[in-house]
Amino acid sequence: MSEEVQPKPVKSRPGAQRFLIYAGVLLVIFLLGFVPMWLRARAASNSLVDTEHQLMMVTMQSSLASAAIDARRGDYEPARQAVSQFFTSLGTEMDKGDTSNYTRAQRQGMQSLFAGRDELITLLARSDPASADRLTDLFVAYRKIMSG
Repeated sequence: MSEEVQPKPVKSRPGAQRFLIYAGVLLVIFLLGFVPMWLRARAASNSLVDTEHQLMMVTMQSSLASAAIDARRGDYEPARQAVSQFFTSLGTEMDKGDTSNYTRAQRQGMQSLFAGRDELITLLARSDPASADRLTDLFVAYRKIMSG
């Protein structure tokens, strides 16, 4: 007796399974492109934070130096405005605490700078020539705290 052997049809994968394979391949390709770009963006973000930190430090030092120069030239009102801006910015940074751009040692050293703030601003408002020397001393003290 001869049996007839019938070929079995080859089963094709169902559409859902094929879709999952394609989706998985696309996900892997997406991640191969996404991960390097994410790493670059993260590095750029860290660099931006460092640059903003340095800009804030330079801006504050520039404001104080500008006040000292203006006072030496006899331009007391611009000097008063610049030193007021300096103390406002410094106070804002000090209030940030541990999230400040200054280290703990710098913040402790900066506390002494606030001691003569009101008197210095008053001297500038009165156009007193002694304010130029006080501003120069303040600038030197600020730079010493920043470098130390």
